[in-house]
Amino acid sequence: MNFKTLKLLISLIGIFSILLVGCSNDLQNTELSIVVEKRIGDENNYEDFREVTDNEQVQKLKEILKDANWINAKAEMVTPPDYRFAFRFKNPNIEAKAVLYELWITPNIDKVVLIGGNQYVKLDIDKSAELFKIVTGEELTDQ
Repeated sequence: MNFKTLKLLISLIGIFSILLVGCSNDLQNTELSIVVEKRIGDENNYEDFREVTDNEQVQKLKEILKDANWINAKAEMVTPPDYRFAFRFKNPNIEAKAVLYELWITPNIDKVVLIGGNQYVKLDIDKSAELFKIVTGEELTDQ
């Protein structure tokens, strides 16, 4: 094998590897959706509200949750959450323990409070509006 052939073969392997990694990341990212439930009345009763399947929105919500300043604490709220949501794999053959996120709208209707597992966070106005829009498809200020 001459030097040019070897160089071409190494280049093709490199390109193939880059494509394979890029495609596998896309596949991994598109496997998730967000399932949202909305509280009915004042009790702890919920109904299916919507499912977010748009990959950009799913990734944006994951980013907001990852960047939030979570507090490790067992928080208890006076009322049941206004909404609940969880990430779900689109492929039913993939099993994973999902974290249920509970969402409350603050009395001023400008922020949201989240509890996920044993963590608690109150998002700022901008992140609250962005998260609420992804989760519900509605504007927070319209509540």
